[in-house]
Amino acid sequence: MYTALTIAGSDSSGGAGIQADIKTMMAHGIYAMSAVTALTAQNTTGVADILEVTPDFLEKQLDCVFTDIFPDAVKIGMIPSAGLIEVTADSLLRHRARNIVLDPVMVATSGARLTDLQAVEALKEKLLPGADLVTPNIPEAEVLSGMKIKDGEDMEEAAGKIGDTYGCAVLCKGGHQLNDANDLLYRKGSFKWFKGKRIDNPNTHGTGCTLSSAIASNLARGMEMEAAVGLAKEYLSKALADMLDLGHGRGPMNHAFAVRDWRGDAANEK
Repeated sequence: MYTALTIAGSDSSGGAGIQADIKTMMAHGIYAMSAVTALTAQNTTGVADILEVTPDFLEKQLDCVFTDIFPDAVKIGMIPSAGLIEVTADSLLRHRARNIVLDPVMVATSGARLTDLQAVEALKEKLLPGADLVTPNIPEAEVLSGMKIKDGEDMEEAAGKIGDTYGCAVLCKGGHQLNDANDLLYRKGSFKWFKGKRIDNPNTHGTGCTLSSAIASNLARGMEMEAAVGLAKEYLSKALADMLDLGHGRGPMNHAFAVRDWRGDAANEK
């Protein structure tokens, strides 16, 4: 069985973070493991509080995973402080992790800030250079590139800057009132657009976590980068199109849209 590790924060409402990552990986037939960076008290309406783990405890989690069940891919999500970022970067380098997908989570869908300024600088210095792929949305790409993004040409310039500066592939995600969910992959000096149709669904909690975890799952299976991104984008679209509607705010999507009830047809008929 293929394996993957998610390094991220816990979402008590289950729609984003570690929980979304594990659901996504399982939907792709991947054995999922986790290293928790922080506990969050949150739901679809916002983040009430964040409790970080200590750097020593995060390091122990990572060592336990890598020395027992070595992951075929690693997805990195919210890491709220510089100390935790440094421990993560050092551990990934020491254990020679592969297929690293970094989702540079800075702000939650609800608008709550999830990382401080020191953490952003540590992310640039420590994590980006070791990643195989980074998946920023438009606001995150603006922070990482140091420029405003207003259109597709700006996306290409920003993705090129990020990729050339840090030596990684970049998936610059559209949306945020910029385009109809068209994403741009910059890799080894070339660009590829992944066209997407905007789905009229306000429940978008955890979309970034889900997409990056789906890409990591596909890379774990040995797919090439372009194929991994394209298939992950298709999975995300179908999870959104299932139109799950839970909670009083921006709800989660249905990660298990293609999963059958394990009890079988007899149970479903009752």
